[in-house]
Formats: sequence, structure tokens, C-alpha cells
Amino acid sequence: MNGEGAWLEVLAPGLLTTVQDTRGRPDLARYGVPAAGAMDPFAAAAANALVGNEPDAALLEITVVGPTLRFTTQVALALAGADLSATVDGQSVSPGWSWLARAGSTLSFGDRRSGARAYLACAGGLDVPAVLGSRAADVRAGFSGLAGRAVRSGDRLPLRPALDVVSRCGRYLAAAAATGDSRQTVRVLPGPHVDRFHSDALADLCEAEWTITDQADRMGYRLAGPRLRHVGPADVASLGLPLGSVQVPGNGQPIVLLADHQPTGGYTVPACVIRADVPLLAQRVPGDIVRFAWTTPAEAQAALRARYAALQPLEHDTTTWAGLRWAESGGQAVGSRY
Repeated sequence: MNGEGAWLEVLAPGLLTTVQDTRGRPDLARYGVPAAGAMDPFAAAAANALVGNEPDAALLEITVVGPTLRFTTQVALALAGADLSATVDGQSVSPGWSWLARAGSTLSFGDRRSGARAYLACAGGLDVPAVLGSRAADVRAGFSGLAGRAVRSGDRLPLRPALDVVSRCGRYLAAAAATGDSRQTVRVLPGPHVDRFHSDALADLCEAEWTITDQADRMGYRLAGPRLRHVGPADVASLGLPLGSVQVPGNGQPIVLLADHQPTGGYTVPACVIRADVPLLAQRVPGDIVRFAWTTPAEAQAALRARYAALQPLEHDTTTWAGLRWAESGGQAVGSRY
């Protein structure tokens, strides 16, 4: 099991690696607290499922360029979401599988093959304090996991105890390796301000191609494309903003709000990305193209149910790991990968 002295040591931090969980703090928006949490909560939940954790166990969100990490104890680990060419001591570690890392092993990342955000779950989860009901790092407010900041070289992240880590290895979940086609359409529902736009602007929203600009982070993505023309001023009385809100300021260029977005705002909102499709944006990078399509509440609900259903069917590689399990009980490993 993971025990005393169980740590992840950060040898190199990567581009932006933060402690997150799947839920964040959505119930505190009325107090002005951003939700935070994983940008792709379904990939995060999939990574946790692969190592037998609760869905909201704390884990690492890794953005585009991965960190280098050393394990001080034997760990069952899983990666989900983006494929960033991960290796453990030179052995390729594919997203969608759970793997075993021995004490002293090093996890490294290479070129980005697909997606933008990978999630690293370790059996037991990261043992960081919860603040306001979540362990997710809020990088702007500066609280929870590692005081809300990205990891740095020299950090040591404690692991919660986990029994029988070997039995958690050799699991496969197809949803954990899926980041979506970068050309896949992102579905939206009408927002509260459709009457504040010319009819051709609403048509343009779902007929034009939008490019993610360099102004893209965990708070939201600014998009570049045709100007969406308002009827009257672009400002409205401040209102609550759900995840996925598409705000359009006076310049007519949309901003899609993501995990760290502000709870309220005063720009017009003609549309909102459905919850099931938010990960399609989270897994894209500046320069990628986004196309929107109108949908219905019934279709949005069905898509969300399908997302959750995809987290259930775990497969087990019983033959590969049988010898290793026997070895852990005192025998000799036969046919083990490590």
C-alpha cells in the first residue's frame, strides 16, 4: 500500500500543472467564488476510476507540456485525456490504462500527440487540504492545492494511503483515452440575450469558423471570427454565468467561459456550450478551429448521460498482471511489464 513517506516529487513543473478535482466549488458562485476544478472533468473522473479512486479525488491537471515526477513509493497510476507521450523510466504509458510505478520511478512527458490537458491520478489521490469544500487549485484566488499555484520544481505532493496498488493496475477505459476530434462541432443552447443580436449574427455563430486566440486559459477562450452584430449596446445588467457561457462584448468576438470563470458578468450571452461538450474546448489549444451548432435541452441532457455512462465499462488485463500479483505475495514475477 501507499504509506508513510508516499510522495510525488516534482523534478520539473511543465507548462501549467495544477492540483484539481472533478467538481470544484460550483455551489459557492453566489458568494463570488469561481468553481475551478478540472477543465475536462470527465477525463479527470476517468483517471480516478482507473485506479479505484472516488470520482472527486484530487489529481494533477497537466497542460500541453508535462512535468517530470518521481515516485517515492510504489504507486498505481493512470493518465486520461491528452496524449503527451508519457513514459515511466522510458516505458511508454498510454492514456486509458492504469499502470504500476515502482518506488524511485520517474514519470516524464514528451511531444503532444493529441489533446491539451492530461490528468494523472494515483491510487488514493493527492493528500492536500480542502478549502471551501474542494482541493482544486484556484490560481487567481490563490487557495487550496499547493496554495492555488502551479507546481514548481522541488515540490513534494503527499499521497493518501491506498491498499493493494497492484490490483488496481491493468485496467482499461476507452473514455479515458478520448479527447474528441479537433474538428468535432461544439453544441450550444440559446442564451438569455438572443434578442440583443441581429438574426444574421446568430446564424454566423453556428455557421462560421472560429479560431481560438492566444488569449486562452483556464478562465476562458477568446475566439476570432466574423463580428457578431448587436442590436443596441453590448452591456447588460450583471447576471450569473454558468460554465460554458458564450459572452460577446462590444467588439463582437465571443468569449467562452471555462472552469475558472467569474461567477457574474455584464456582457451579452447569446449561447451556452452544453456541459457534455465543454471538454471538447478544454482539449483544444490556441490556433485550433471551433464550430458551433444549436441543440435542444433534451439532446443536451442525453449527451450528458452518455458522458457519464462512458465512465462505467472498465476492462481488466488479467493475464498480464497475474504474475505480478503473485510476485507481490512472495513469488517471482512472470511476464511482468516492470
